[in-house]
Amino acid sequence: MFRVGIGTDKHRLVFGKQLVLGGVIVDSPKGAFGHSDADVLAHAIIDAILGAAGLGDIGHHFPDSDPKWKDANSIEMLKKTVETLKNAGYHVVNVDASVHLEKPKLGRLKGEMAGNLSAALGLPRHMINIKAKTGEGSGEVGTGETIEAYAVAMVETNT
Repeated sequence: MFRVGIGTDKHRLVFGKQLVLGGVIVDSPKGAFGHSDADVLAHAIIDAILGAAGLGDIGHHFPDSDPKWKDANSIEMLKKTVETLKNAGYHVVNVDASVHLEKPKLGRLKGEMAGNLSAALGLPRHMINIKAKTGEGSGEVGTGETIEAYAVAMVETNT
């Protein structure tokens, strides 16, 4: 049986924080503000995977009220999510994701992000797709105030 889930994440961009996307440190004057490393791409994928399997959301598994997750590496969180999924009798089939960020441009980093995600998910690289979009100067993304990510994941039962 196949199931599909969708995940989203959004963080404010602030000076003095590191920008991490798909486990890649992005050269940027602003980073995402959050409890963990605020990797919106990894977070959206986590939510998509959990949703597909009916296992809740990232806030349930990695609550920001728990100091254990303060400054946590989101790729490690993704690996824990894959283990949770496996224990529930599922595995990830593929992931499609989109990052919305005005600056900097992410095109040259998408391959490295996909490689990190592929390793964390235990999937072949061609089963991960990442798109990068801007806000075209409009809205919170377009004015450089926020970064957003959207992901869809397909999971399949192990039986």
